[in-house]
Amino acid sequence: MRERLRLRRASERTAEAYIGWVRRFVRFHRGRHPREMGEPEVSRFLSHLATERRVAASTQNQALAALVFLYAEVLGTPFGWLSGLVRAKKPHRQPTVMTREEAARVLRELAGAPRLIALLMYGSGLRLMEACSLRVKDVDFGGRAVIVRHGKAGRDRLTMLADSVANDLVPHLAAVQALHRRELVANRGHVMLPDAFVRKSPSAARDWRWQWVFPARRGYRDPATQRWVRHHLHESAVQRAVAAAARAAGMTKRVTCHTFRHSFATHLLEAGYDIRTVQELLGHRDVSTTMIYTHVLNRGGRGVRSPADLLRLEDPDVPSADAHAPQGDMLTGSVSISRGRVVDGRLLKAPSRHELRRQL
Repeated sequence: MRERLRLRRASERTAEAYIGWVRRFVRFHRGRHPREMGEPEVSRFLSHLATERRVAASTQNQALAALVFLYAEVLGTPFGWLSGLVRAKKPHRQPTVMTREEAARVLRELAGAPRLIALLMYGSGLRLMEACSLRVKDVDFGGRAVIVRHGKAGRDRLTMLADSVANDLVPHLAAVQALHRRELVANRGHVMLPDAFVRKSPSAARDWRWQWVFPARRGYRDPATQRWVRHHLHESAVQRAVAAAARAAGMTKRVTCHTFRHSFATHLLEAGYDIRTVQELLGHRDVSTTMIYTHVLNRGGRGVRSPADLLRLEDPDVPSADAHAPQGDMLTGSVSISRGRVVDGRLLKAPSRHELRRQL
């Protein structure tokens, strides 16, 4: 299955997720070989995930995609019964978005590499793994741009580099370069290269341009080459730091690393940038994916003001700031109605219906 996934150019994370679901599927059916099972066993496993494990719809669909790939691509089972499997309906959820003040409060609680990564997610719209796996050559200080290599679905894109982030990255990269020089003296300083680029350019593994912007603290020995290799900072370290910073900032919202990306897109739309530009910066394949951020703008998309803001709940003798606010265009003039008592919803001693119609 791993060979088939590599043949389809699937990412390593996708391969690990698919193989993990196949393992769970086999263990759920007490070690039976998948070739001996079929649609009833697959449906039973998916029902177990939905009813007993109570997983999200996207998780259930990922498990189904892994099993469909197993039977269709690896075992060569006819696709008849696979096409009849029902996918879970994903609910429509609104993304969590921070205000600019809230984002600043969380960022003030961060320090070091997690703070820089959070600034890249908020200032450039990067995903967490895109920021963690950033290489030195992909940061263009002169053009104030960041090149995302092998993003989601293997697509590259160009996004902005904020001036404030660039100013903080300069001393950070100076410290990383000093570490790299010490590694070279100790006959280390290697990094993993994409695909088979190491055979095309063996010296690139120690080249400064290919080094990680956010290297891990410790290296490891590569089993294939027996070299000491340094990986990039693990994403879990940033996730823990962001969660701790949100608690320290007193946030009542559930703030994750992806919340910075949601806030980046929403604040750009609030600033008046067109949605196609935001789509390109985020790397969305379809503009409909970017459309989710139009529903969380502060002005509700149409500048509608809530009727609750027009109520006078304070002392009626005190003039209200909204006393002369427009109340709509249904009445074109003032209507004078004599005072009286309201009985069963009717005002007694009021003018006749014809008199009211003339006043309107």
